[in-house]
Amino acid sequence: MTVSVVVPQLDRADLLAALLRSVAAQRLPPGADTEVIVVDNGSRDASVDVARASGALAVTLGSNRGVGFALNRGIERASGEWVALLNNDVELSEGWLAALLAGARAAGAWFATGRVLDATRRDRLDGAGDAVCRGGAAWRLGHGKPDGPAFGRPAATFFPSATASLFRREFFARAGLFDEAFFAYLEDVDLGMRAAALGLGGAYVPGAVCWHLGSATAGAWSDRSVAWITRHQLLLVAKHYSEAMLLRFGPQLLVAQLLWAGLAVSRGRSMAWLRGFGLGLADWRARWRPGARPGEGALVAALLSSERQIEAFQRAAGWDAYWNWYFRLARSDRGGPA
Repeated sequence: MTVSVVVPQLDRADLLAALLRSVAAQRLPPGADTEVIVVDNGSRDASVDVARASGALAVTLGSNRGVGFALNRGIERASGEWVALLNNDVELSEGWLAALLAGARAAGAWFATGRVLDATRRDRLDGAGDAVCRGGAAWRLGHGKPDGPAFGRPAATFFPSATASLFRREFFARAGLFDEAFFAYLEDVDLGMRAAALGLGGAYVPGAVCWHLGSATAGAWSDRSVAWITRHQLLLVAKHYSEAMLLRFGPQLLVAQLLWAGLAVSRGRSMAWLRGFGLGLADWRARWRPGARPGEGALVAALLSSERQIEAFQRAAGWDAYWNWYFRLARSDRGGPA
């Protein structure tokens, strides 16, 4: 059995070298091996040399074509029955891959994601799986919270994270590859929405631990990241929400997007938000179509379940301002606070 490890790369050869060392140190189950594919988006440093020196296949794109594009080229080159997707700023525990393989098989899951800890504060979470609210905003469950028992229970999910996840190769044959219109950020949420509509469920495996530096390439709260996230939230809704869903979840959409705008403005990124919003509206005009979506009922059920996960984790670990206001202002289908 072969596991193909795909890493999109742009500069920061030092991070890539550390990741590849942790991949090489994996304790694999009997009969398993790995192939490593590094897809370089036009790095200006020694990234390609580092990849080749480690024994990885280096696919060079020559220029920055985006995260989704790079991931797709790596998946296309993958020969394994399983495909692991990893950011370059991740460090894996030695048992990460074996735990995900065991967890995915035990759950009969199409993909598996593990417990991601903050590389700079290792007692805190970067995320215990991903979740998406009805308003189209995504959250890494437990992000920034102290690690603890609440995040140590296996769970089902429909939203894989491209930060560090393992997929059956057949998953991509059924759900498709990443939508390359998502240059960076939320490309994995789009994939998860498609998976939800198709019933391709995944597993959260808390015993699979890794550490994530986060925003090492684009920068946290940079103009680029704010513009991309703003644009891509609107693109998600345009692709996946029918008229019926827009009517049903309209209040949540409005609340989620206004709160995101407020966060961007509070971080001094008002112009980046405006730029992203304008691009998102253009995407909406180009991509939204009337009529029901295939698998719409399954997607609605997944969003409702995912939002309940967000609320449960917020209650257990303490409220972030964004989600505190979202759940105060967004109304549930039951007529009360979500």
